[in-house]
Amino acid sequence: MAGKVEKTNVMRVLDSRKVSYGSHTYEADPTLSGVDIAGILGEPVERVFKTLVAAGSPGKYYVFVIPVAGELNLKKAAAAAGEKSVRMLPQKELLPLTGYVHGGCSPIGMKKRFPTFLHETAKEMDRIYVSAGKVGWQIDLAPGDLRLLTGLQYADLT
Repeated sequence: MAGKVEKTNVMRVLDSRKVSYGSHTYEADPTLSGVDIAGILGEPVERVFKTLVAAGSPGKYYVFVIPVAGELNLKKAAAAAGEKSVRMLPQKELLPLTGYVHGGCSPIGMKKRFPTFLHETAKEMDRIYVSAGKVGWQIDLAPGDLRLLTGLQYADLT
């Protein structure tokens, strides 16, 4: 079948929920930073977000979605999650826990639903970019739609 568009799991979730999104691909390159990806997309870095997973108290995991140029402030992240402290999830634990690899982690469609927090700057934007669940793939969608899908809360995380 000519012209069939490949879809990621994230896109299938969005399609099933009838959420409007745009999909964008670029050459998968593990050396690219989020800032590089924003440049490839032709978008300001403030509009492109990365998805980070952290562990809190035993058995508790949290998803933090922050601008690609930012750095997660672990104290602010812990406060948002209601934890004394959180630590970044070791890379080797990411795939078994979420179903996603480093560089292709999306807040949408993880194996389990975890409490999710989106940096508060996204509230002011009409669309943001997040991973489509595969290295080299991004989607853009309205932050409100991401909130409906994940139950996320807005927080100051950087």
